[in-house]
Amino acid sequence: MSQITTHVLDTAQGKPAVGVPVLLSQAIPVEPDRPEQWGKVAEGITNEDGRVPDFGPDKLDAGTYRMRFSIAPYLNATGQAVFYPYADVVFSIDSSGDHYHIPLLLSPFGYSTYRGS
Repeated sequence: MSQITTHVLDTAQGKPAVGVPVLLSQAIPVEPDRPEQWGKVAEGITNEDGRVPDFGPDKLDAGTYRMRFSIAPYLNATGQAVFYPYADVVFSIDSSGDHYHIPLLLSPFGYSTYRGS
C-alpha cells in the first residue's frame, strides 16, 4: 500500500471528483535565498471513487511534499466555474513510516484539506 493516499470529493455536487490529475512532489533543498524546487515522486488520476489507486511509493523519505490537484479540467467537465485552477497541499512527513491520507474537498470557489486516516 502507498504510504500516501488521497481522496477528492466534490462538495458542491455531493460526489467523488472523477478524473482529477494529482502530482506528488518532494521539496529539493536549495540555498536560503533561492525559490523552492520540487522533484516529481508520483502522479495519477482519480478514479470513479475520487481516489488514486497505488499512488506513490510504499515508503518515502522524511521531508516536505506537495500534492498538486489540477482541478480546472474536472470543474470544466462538470460545467462548474473555475476560480482555482489547481490546489497545492504542502505537508511534511517524518521517518516513522506512518501512513498519510491527504483528502481534498472541493467546490468551484473553495477547497479544504486535512490529515485523514
